[in-house]
Amino acid sequence: MCDTCGCAITDSNRHLIEAQEHQTIEVLENLLAENDTQAEHNRAHFDARGVLAINLMSSPGSGKTSLLEATIKALPAGLHVAVIEGDLETENDAERIRRHGVTAVQITTGMACHLDAHMVHDALHVLDLTGIDILFIENVGNLVCPANFDIGQHHNVMLLSVTEGDDKAAKYPVMVRAAEQVLITKTDLLPYLEEFSVARARESIGGVCRELPILEVSSKNGQGIDTWLEWLTSRLAARRAASATEKWRRHTPPQPHEHAHSHEAGHPHHHNGHGMVHFHK
Repeated sequence: MCDTCGCAITDSNRHLIEAQEHQTIEVLENLLAENDTQAEHNRAHFDARGVLAINLMSSPGSGKTSLLEATIKALPAGLHVAVIEGDLETENDAERIRRHGVTAVQITTGMACHLDAHMVHDALHVLDLTGIDILFIENVGNLVCPANFDIGQHHNVMLLSVTEGDDKAAKYPVMVRAAEQVLITKTDLLPYLEEFSVARARESIGGVCRELPILEVSSKNGQGIDTWLEWLTSRLAARRAASATEKWRRHTPPQPHEHAHSHEAGHPHHHNGHGMVHFHK
């Protein structure tokens, strides 16, 4: 598991591999470089189809799949979503999503503690994005490694459940820094969890990233789901506006003064998603 992303190497055991350290770092750097190239390809694929890709990250059991189910139930008319699920084993989460009539592809990573861009790319081969507005990518439950891998998403969303403890952001700052939106989930349980303070959780998150927006939600009673949908639809509109502008720039002929030099040089410028992808590492 940890040899995939390099987190097996720690300050405590580094002396055991000093002779190979340079080679190990070089391999990891190449791995991340190749991943980033594939991620850009994935993002271009989404942009070409007008699809907004959202990467959901959190620890195991924070309610990612439950949030998706609540989101699907509350979707405005005419808005269509698809889901890529990431887990080490089983197709359980994808089956939960499919029960709502939504296309879902399950990636089983085997031993990898995160999704990478190549896994997502392979999943896209069995996922038809025609007519899809938002693609949710539910990453492997892990508060560290998913934050280090670009998978082609447009936005990272981090979930923090009230059952985890209000100091998680301070303990796991890497994911907080990678996030663009934090959802404090399972708020319907707050009356039963005296140990968790929303105020302390917000303070902990703000201590890592002061400007990060935070939303309190419950997939059980619907708290915050409308606001969550507003955030999603606003990001979708912004993404499509940006894509339209980029297409306009690519297809608009240059003005005369912009291609004068070119004239001088003699060159004027005129499946369905019921699939499962396995990765055993």
